[in-house]
Amino acid sequence: MQICRSALVLVLLLISSLSCRADQITLKNGDRITGSVTTADGKAVNVKTEYAGDLTIKWEAIQSISSSEPLYVTANDGRLIVGTVSSSNDNLEIATANSGTVTLNRDSVRGVRSQSEQKAYGAWGGVLVTGLSLARGNANTSTFTVGAHGARTTDKDKASAFATSIYSQGRSNGVSLTTASAINAGLRYDFNLSPRLFAFAFTDFDHDRFQQLDLRNVIGGGIGEHVVKSDSTTLDVFGGLSFNQEFFSTLTRRSAEALAGEEFDRKLSSAFSVKERLEFYPNLSDLGQYRMVFDTGAITKVSKVISWQLDISDRYLSNPILGLKGNDLLLTTGLRVTLGSPKGL
Repeated sequence: MQICRSALVLVLLLISSLSCRADQITLKNGDRITGSVTTADGKAVNVKTEYAGDLTIKWEAIQSISSSEPLYVTANDGRLIVGTVSSSNDNLEIATANSGTVTLNRDSVRGVRSQSEQKAYGAWGGVLVTGLSLARGNANTSTFTVGAHGARTTDKDKASAFATSIYSQGRSNGVSLTTASAINAGLRYDFNLSPRLFAFAFTDFDHDRFQQLDLRNVIGGGIGEHVVKSDSTTLDVFGGLSFNQEFFSTLTRRSAEALAGEEFDRKLSSAFSVKERLEFYPNLSDLGQYRMVFDTGAITKVSKVISWQLDISDRYLSNPILGLKGNDLLLTTGLRVTLGSPKGL
């Protein structure tokens, strides 16, 4: 009996110890949230809880906050301060190991990260998306799609790369026919000029066998604005100039282009998100002609690593080679595998 009581006391002590180690957030309405602060910015705090998953809480609703583990606090002046965090009115008090307590006004804080988020910050991460469609019977068809996207995101800049490919072949009455063969790839670098404005440079590569396009290479850049920027929603608008080189089977074209576009990402829940991007390229060398690139998709998370992704892509060219269509519409679906910590994808 004595052993049982001792074991019970140990369990209670362990539970009490774990509870004390959790971060505590007290709301202005009196509610208290226990969990782990993962990230925060000037508008909201993100908390991971065992009972409600990931929560986003506006600063205006928070009475006080207290972290049990050190957090990495980045100030607007670039300083990185590490220590346990507590709040007092509109100030954050950071108890550091070497410099004592550092007090920052909430408006002067650029971001807050947990230790795991700090390790992932600035590291390359990516996703691999692949799909396969087969039909067998009177007609045999095979369609294979593969895509890879990578990004490295910090408070100052973002570097990204992508490559996608589709290949489809059919066989009917003993005759084989390739029905799709296209490759798209690109590199882009964004640099934040201010919390809202950014500059960017990019280069894209396209190949489409059925547009008789051996290679399109576009080099460009411009200025954009973060209209909305939070952990759950981002909306960017941008514009600039580009130089387009198109190498078709029968001719070569070079032209200057303007660029106008927007990009939207929305995390609707911890398991489901949507994305959309539109780019419009009016031709400055041949007025009246233009190109358009549109991509949209939906991602459903199955596990931490595996997701199911649906994508729709449209590539429109107003002046295709004579006899060919200018519009290529593609719908693909397949598995998405997360590699590392793909911030910004």
